[in-house]
Amino acid sequence: MTDSYILVLYDSNKNTTKQLAYLIAQGVNDAGMAVKIRRVPKVSPLSEAVLPSIPDEGDLYCSIDELIDCAGLALGSPTHFGNMSASMKYFWDNTVSAWLAGDLQGKPACVFTSTGSQHGGQESTLLSMMLPLLHHGMLIMGLPYAYPELSNTTKGGTPYGASHVSGTQHQYPVSQDEQVLAIAQGRRLAMLAQKLQAGKNES
Repeated sequence: MTDSYILVLYDSNKNTTKQLAYLIAQGVNDAGMAVKIRRVPKVSPLSEAVLPSIPDEGDLYCSIDELIDCAGLALGSPTHFGNMSASMKYFWDNTVSAWLAGDLQGKPACVFTSTGSQHGGQESTLLSMMLPLLHHGMLIMGLPYAYPELSNTTKGGTPYGASHVSGTQHQYPVSQDEQVLAIAQGRRLAMLAQKLQAGKNES
């Protein structure tokens, strides 16, 4: 289907999660599928503060319609005390209408994250992002050990999803292993989405 696309949805503070988002999008494109890169708006500590619907710069905010219409989802957040960010959690807390309608059921999804320290809670953050996706009935996809980078990496990269260790001052660039795994994750997600759609079209 020409209108089919993978949604790469992320939150990022220092642009390290954003870098992974674009690598995953590269993998999606490598598999011959369209991609939309979107982010979630930041949650304000002031309840009366409202951000404009279109950001002044950077990637657009994700709409519920864009989430509903995607053929697959790659979800990314920085690690906040071993959990997804408040902004990402807030976004998913407002998807009840899509959950009630079953709009995301049966669609493939994967997760990715970045953190400042080697043991800063990458894997628990990835698992935390899987929870709302499972409630929505999505099919969670990880990274298999068929990729030698998963065993050889000394930075980020987990079987639960792509990740990056940026350092406490965000001084480390995305390593070669981290890049390979992020691109592979996007490619695998797109290929799975294509197979699921082909099966649906044949039935």
